[in-house]
Order: sequence, then C-alpha cells, then structure tokens
Amino acid sequence: MRLVRLGDETSTIGADVRAALASWGRGGAVVGGIALVGCRPPDCPEPVEAVVILPRGLLVVIGVDLPDPAMRMDAPVDGPWRIDGWPLVREDGAVNPAVEGLNAAAAVAARLQAQRVEPMPVGTVIAVGPYVARVSQPTTDLARGIRIMHPEPKTLLNAARELAVYERRCPVHQANVIVAALAPDLPPFTPEELADEGFEVAAGPDMSAASTLLIPRVPPEAALPAAPSPRLGGGTYRWVPVVAMAALAVLLMTAIVAGLASTGDSSGSASGGPAGPGPTGSQATRSQVIDGVTFTPKGLLNDNDCARRAIGDIQVWLQQHPCSSLVRSRYETTVKQDAAVFIADIVFANDATAGDFLKVANTTGTGTLVDASTEGMPWPGNRRPIFDAAAYATKRIDSRVRIAQVAWFDKASTPTDPVLQTTARQALELPAP
Repeated sequence: MRLVRLGDETSTIGADVRAALASWGRGGAVVGGIALVGCRPPDCPEPVEAVVILPRGLLVVIGVDLPDPAMRMDAPVDGPWRIDGWPLVREDGAVNPAVEGLNAAAAVAARLQAQRVEPMPVGTVIAVGPYVARVSQPTTDLARGIRIMHPEPKTLLNAARELAVYERRCPVHQANVIVAALAPDLPPFTPEELADEGFEVAAGPDMSAASTLLIPRVPPEAALPAAPSPRLGGGTYRWVPVVAMAALAVLLMTAIVAGLASTGDSSGSASGGPAGPGPTGSQATRSQVIDGVTFTPKGLLNDNDCARRAIGDIQVWLQQHPCSSLVRSRYETTVKQDAAVFIADIVFANDATAGDFLKVANTTGTGTLVDASTEGMPWPGNRRPIFDAAAYATKRIDSRVRIAQVAWFDKASTPTDPVLQTTARQALELPAP
C-alpha cells in the first residue's frame, strides 16, 4: 500500500485511519493499492479521510468522531445510531453520520463515470472513534458495500478484502486514469510503481517495449496449415513445439542456476529482493551480547532508495529528502521466547537533515521503514514476523538515524509490551553495520 498525503485529517480518528493503512506495508503482499489520504475528489462536497484505490476496487473512507468510547454501537444506515443503548447526539446535530459517507462515495462513483473510467466497485468505510468495541449493522447495509468500524489495521484490512472484489485486477494504465480523475494535480505513477502495488501488467516488459505496429495481423484463413503429428518413423515433423520446449528447458536451468547462486552462500546471507535496482546482501557471522541479551544476525541489505523501503508519511518525507544510504539488518533473540529484531540504519547528507527525520520518525502514525519480508524475502526457515504492532525505538548519532523494531515470532505483539520495548532499546546499541 502506497500512501500519498494530499491534505490533513478531517477528524481525530483520521490519524488512526492513516496509521492502519500504513501498517499494511509497502507493496502488494498484503493488499496493495494506493491510498490518497486527505483527498477531496472533484465534485465531492467535503474532503474525506482517504480514497483507497485497490487493484480490485475502491474504498471511500470518512471519519466520524463520537462523543465518548463505546462498547457497542447500533449503526443502521437508514435510522438513528445508538451507543450502548443511548441515541447518538453530536454537536452538529447529526444522528446518522452514514449519510456523509454515502454522499462522498456517490460523488466518487459519479466522478469516475463522468471521466469514463472502467467501472470498479466503490465501497464505503465509516471509521468511528475514539473507540468502539463492537458495531452492529443490518445485513442489508453490509450487502450495499457499507462498513462501519473502529479503524484497527485488521478490521480495515478485512473490509478492503470484502469490498474490493472486481472480477479482474485493474491494469496499471487504468490505475493512473483513476488517480488523475480523483486527484488531478498528482503526477502519474510509473508502471513499475503500480505493478509493485499489485496492479495488472497487461504484457511482459519485452512485449510492452515493442512497437505493436511492427506486429502483422494474420487473418484466421492465413494461419499455418496443420502439420502431421510426430511419429517414430519417417515423415514430416512440426518443430515449433520442440523448439519451444527446448527454450523453456534452458530458461528453467538458468533459473535453477541463478537460484543456487543466490542461496549458495554458506553464511546464509539474505539475497534476492524486488525487481529493478535492488539491494545487495551480506551477512554478519558473530552474535552480539547487549545487557546479557544475545542478538544473532540473520542477514542485512544495503540500499540507497530509502523512500522505496518506507511507508506512510515517512515515505513522503524521504521522497523529498533522499537519504545517502540505508542498511536493513535482521537479528533473532530469545527473551522469554523467540523474537525478531529489525533494524534500519539511515544515513543522511548532514546532521540537520537527520535530526529533522528523527522528529518525523518519532511521531505516532507516520509510518516506518519496512522489513524485506514485505517484498517477498522471508526470514530463515520461512518465518515471517509481523512488525505491524512491534515495539519501536529510535536513536540518532550525527547524520545516522537508527530505527529498531522488535516483534514476537509465535504470538501477537503489542508496541507497549515492556519486554519488547526493553529489547528494542537494547537493539539500538548493536554495532553499526
């Protein structure tokens, strides 16, 4: 999920919406897509928290601030809302904020239709807060593509998967058409950026680069005559399938050799990575002990495209203030049980830029740097820790900023877990790569 911030939040709960979208991570491994945060599409009466353009549909997200937290909320679209049995009363007098979301979704759908964009399902998400434990909706409202919820990462993700159900993935060129219709001032994305977020690439790179004017159209009647089937004795053979199979065998052998070369390092270094200009990998071999806790290295990646490895507002900031280098390191440790440690070391051109970045990194809900597992590079043993709710710690030394994230391998993590917090602070003291 690529976040593009176009404006401020329209409600207090909007910060939670942005944090939930950022937690899905970069790329199409979770759900993919582009989130236009703080967007006001043309002809839309008011700005919305986000318009989420997914490969198989769109979500219009609005935020609604409730007077108080609630354990249960009854939220019919066509009737008044009730919180813990009491009618909802807001300062603006609204008793059913769902109308605002429906109007915004209708405006987005009308805009896409006016721009002759291929029809895609447009769902409505109404994010409520500060907190609601349970929201009850009529089945008919759910069938209309409306979801009312407290915007936790998993609940919002479930809504995306339920509502974005178009029969095929949106092509990359069509995704740019949608972006242009909803945010006309936003520059188009490159095909590679959109492909990374799960949008469909209609043709392979060789075919897309070729001029289709040079490919003759052969009418059906001009097709090659059928050739006799191959047989053991003499006669005519059709060599095209044989040549194709031979070429396929060569490609397979090349892939196998390349795979062996990339995994043959006896030190177990991380390698591979996403397509395009990617990182280079290496692997430390010596464990480090910090305050009695042993950190075992599991690979590192050298890179210089910090923005591509970031999510949320941090990604936007790094696009405007490129880093000099980035090293993403992996460690494993055991503190009561196995934990994964992910460290990002970002180096900037000067101390002042590093200090400005640290302020952004320490602001809640602004995103972070992501582990390579979001790019299809699992940890050793195919383990894949989830850093969405990891403990988080930062440190700056001159022009280098270090971000440490620690999560459990075999159970859910929370950022306030005191054991994980202590481990994250210890990880900041590991030697620089």
